[in-house]
Amino acid sequence: MAREQLQVLSALDAAKTQWYHFTAIVIAGMGFFTDAYDLFCISLVTKLLGRIYYYRDGSADPGSLPPNVAAAVNGVAFCGTLSGQLFFGWLGDKMGRKRVYGMTLMCMVLCSLASGLSFGHTPTGVMATLCFFRFWLGFGIGGDYPLSATIMSEYANKKTRGAFIAAVFAMQGFGILTGGVVTLIVSAAFRARFDAPAYQDGAVASTPAQADYVWRVILMFGAIPALLTYYWRMKMPETARYTALVAKNAKQAASDMSKVLQVEIIEADHNDSGKKEEEEDFGLFSKKFGKRHGLHLLGTTTCWFLLDIAFYSQNLFQKDIFTAIQWIPKAKTMSAMEEVYRIARAQTLIALCGTVPGYWFTVALIDVVGRFKIQMMGFAMMTVFILGLAFPYHHWTTPGNHIGFVVMYAFTFFFANFGPNSTTFIVPAEIFPARLRSTCHGISAAAGKAGAIVGSFGFLYAAQNQDKAKADHGYPAGIGVRNSLFVLAGCSLAGLVCTLLVPESNGKSLEELSGENDQRQPSPPPPAHARTVPV
Repeated sequence: MAREQLQVLSALDAAKTQWYHFTAIVIAGMGFFTDAYDLFCISLVTKLLGRIYYYRDGSADPGSLPPNVAAAVNGVAFCGTLSGQLFFGWLGDKMGRKRVYGMTLMCMVLCSLASGLSFGHTPTGVMATLCFFRFWLGFGIGGDYPLSATIMSEYANKKTRGAFIAAVFAMQGFGILTGGVVTLIVSAAFRARFDAPAYQDGAVASTPAQADYVWRVILMFGAIPALLTYYWRMKMPETARYTALVAKNAKQAASDMSKVLQVEIIEADHNDSGKKEEEEDFGLFSKKFGKRHGLHLLGTTTCWFLLDIAFYSQNLFQKDIFTAIQWIPKAKTMSAMEEVYRIARAQTLIALCGTVPGYWFTVALIDVVGRFKIQMMGFAMMTVFILGLAFPYHHWTTPGNHIGFVVMYAFTFFFANFGPNSTTFIVPAEIFPARLRSTCHGISAAAGKAGAIVGSFGFLYAAQNQDKAKADHGYPAGIGVRNSLFVLAGCSLAGLVCTLLVPESNGKSLEELSGENDQRQPSPPPPAHARTVPV
């Protein structure tokens, strides 16, 4: 590795925490805020969509989305996200992080707005339009995963890198929480303005015509926070590690970092600045990559896959679980707006008590405890609490025990977020070479979204009552919520085992972890002429 590159990277690793680090967290984090809002807000309005577009005249229960439509509406964004993670992850290594970063944000903004539009008024036309735009919304969201993680890891110093990447990911918690709050406000406003009876008291009147605006407003709101950060995202320079290690322009890397991080690097004359160590330039499918990082990539992909089966199946179908334990009343006893309000209130409470705190516990402790221990602990505690829900499930469903269920349920989300949901995002951004970092993170994240697809499609059917007569309209008999929880506990336990394939990255430079400095001595302290100036 050329001496110019060493000076840039050593200065970055030793740089003190500065104002621009926090600016970068907000800029990258607002993308994740939008990601979470857009991915999870759909679960708040699917029951409303069923009432509006699939009303069954004379039925004792409100309309609901047919199984194939419900699966498509809930899962199509994940299919787009998976595609976007692979495509933009690869493109980020080929074109650079900065050039691709704006593309993903504009894709998210435009498709968030378009998701609230529809061609025609027929159920088929509205659902087809919704699914089409949510696929491309997911495509843009997918790009944000590898790019945001990679950019933050390459900007950060060695000491606090984990906390910085975790802080970007923690914005997801605020996105989920905001989705619930926005839905509460919108549904409460419409409920107050357009009073409607319960379904059992007036089937048609329980869903006023204005309800069609509610889901559109909720979905379109996701474009606002992303749009606000577009200018600052475009002003971010390319990361120094990409410029120095991939583009091979250490002088430009030093110049860029001196502007935003206030790191001054005075170049010395030497003869090796133009050399490229060809032996370092192995590809993703080479034997050398397989030998160095094959097991690492297997570990990051399997852990993320298994986590997301459990995490997304529970998150997307909270409303079904809460209905099953009778925390939310039967649909026929509520109007459409009342049902949306109660679902949003339940999910907001879970986000506030379990989801958001878990993310910030990770931010506080990840550089103290380490990634490996947090991930192991998180998978273990998820297994324990899901089993705690599953074994005495009949106890939790009896009147008077619902609060205990909600507390246990919140703890599963707390330890998911203070555990593998955060670490599976952080580690792939640290342990792979710079020229493959975005690609490998995209592959790992895509494996996670494959798990989310399995969870969202599979849980929809699996959680149905074992008695077909008691299953939701149009669904075959399933294995029930209790047995589904046992399956999710098994996934968490398998994730704990697969964590053994993932190395600890705490306290090491990115070049040490990726093996990019194998040809030299470990990183020296920054030279006297490379100094950092805190803001």
